[in-house]
Amino acid sequence: TLFVLVMSNIVVSLLRNFIPKQVRIATYILIIATFVTVVDYVIQAISLELHKALGAFISLIVVNCLILGRAEAFASKNTLGRSMLDGLGMGIGFTFALFCLGAVREVLGSGSLFYIPLFHEGFQDWVVMILPSGGFFTLAGWLLLFNWLKQRREREVAG
Repeated sequence: TLFVLVMSNIVVSLLRNFIPKQVRIATYILIIATFVTVVDYVIQAISLELHKALGAFISLIVVNCLILGRAEAFASKNTLGRSMLDGLGMGIGFTFALFCLGAVREVLGSGSLFYIPLFHEGFQDWVVMILPSGGFFTLAGWLLLFNWLKQRREREVAG
């Protein structure tokens, strides 16, 4: 995602004055799809096992609203340098968020983090966490936590 965001922002920023408004979104999708394909081929060349594990998830980046939204909202209206930095910042933030989601899923789904066991031998894995639905449960948990913290802070400020 980081590579796709940065490279898409660079190309959109360079071409923004040449892309007619009528085909802007289609052009952005084509640009993003090009870089996703590059990433897909590189992963396949480096590690076929990783490529098989990721499966269709790499291709889902093409329809990722974050990338398309940033290209439309920022890169199409800003300079090359600012667009590149925006892509870098957004990509790092998105990568960090995915890392946090994945870390929680790995810890609860396998009882380890980076293959380092974190619990005693009797720990019962939460199988649901290694399934795709586990990602949604984890995201819901993070959203609950952040909303609770926000409301708590608002109550402290108000009272």
